[in-house]
Amino acid sequence: MKKTLYLLLILLIAIPSQLVAQNAQSKINFEKLIHDYGSFKEEKGIQTYNFNFTNTGAAPLIINNVQASCGCTTPEWTRKPIAPGKKGFVKVSFNPRNRPGTFNKTITVSSNASNPRIILRVKGDVTPRVKTLTELYPRKIGPVIAKTNHIAFVKIKENKVVTDSLEIVNNSEESVQLKFRQAPSHLKASVKPSTLKPKQKGYVYVTYDASRIKTYGFVMHRIYLDIDGKSDYRNSIGVSATIEEDFSNLTASELKNAPIVKFSEKTFDFGDIKQGDKVEHTFTLKNTGKRDLIIRNIKTTCGCTAVTPQKKIIAPNESVPLKVVFNSKGKRGRQNKAITVITNDPKNPTSILRVSTNVQIAG
Repeated sequence: MKKTLYLLLILLIAIPSQLVAQNAQSKINFEKLIHDYGSFKEEKGIQTYNFNFTNTGAAPLIINNVQASCGCTTPEWTRKPIAPGKKGFVKVSFNPRNRPGTFNKTITVSSNASNPRIILRVKGDVTPRVKTLTELYPRKIGPVIAKTNHIAFVKIKENKVVTDSLEIVNNSEESVQLKFRQAPSHLKASVKPSTLKPKQKGYVYVTYDASRIKTYGFVMHRIYLDIDGKSDYRNSIGVSATIEEDFSNLTASELKNAPIVKFSEKTFDFGDIKQGDKVEHTFTLKNTGKRDLIIRNIKTTCGCTAVTPQKKIIAPNESVPLKVVFNSKGKRGRQNKAITVITNDPKNPTSILRVSTNVQIAG
């Protein structure tokens, strides 16, 4: 009888202990959840802070993952299990390079603790550094530097003359003389002043006479700069524009009776083809208006796509085929090409057709 009572007493003592062991959990307790770096200069570089914590639970703590809200914030953390009562850390580094202004970033800490998900936060205000001359003017044109080496006029009506400018700086230690070579007839380019002292600023002026180019749609040219009387094809500036037909003088009656462009479809997929294959598709263009439709221009995104209109003047209610040939030579993978069709339809002068395919390489 005494032996039985003794065994029962041992069981009564052991069962609660087992239950406590089964229910034991770690608990992560951070000293603080938010850190403010305050205001600091961008040139001070990466800022770091250690979020220290203690495992206040009854089981080893394991941090499974630490995820920052952006790539500018890089976390490190204690990788080994942290015993009850012991300390660990989550180190957060913030890189302010090219990120001036205020910031507020979060770091999510995931663990096996009873509080398995903790959000930490770092914030501050970055004072932008003073940028160098080459950072402000990253494009190099010989000894001259510029913010860009391209002047984009965007859209110009066919009868307009427009002028734009580009700021440049002589980044050398000697004076340079600048002069443009002969430009295309519709462009006039000059530099003022024509001689730039070391670190002196100047301007490139380009005048675009759309009435002299006799085309429509996107046009790209390059103009070449002679430096100290020497020519170098690398010293150039791109000049682009999209020339549009001017419909502003059309009367209400002319607009009512104007040509109207309509395509049977605007997209076509050739599916899978083998590299080197030439494939073709014919779009149908119809003039649903009351006057002749004129195809002003057709442009493609690359020389691999050829477009042949059967005719360029389409009578009212007339339909014509527009054959598109795609040459897959040298191409691989998914290909998407655009065909821009420019007409004298005043309401819809620019139409975009698209062809696509998947070019497979023979194994």
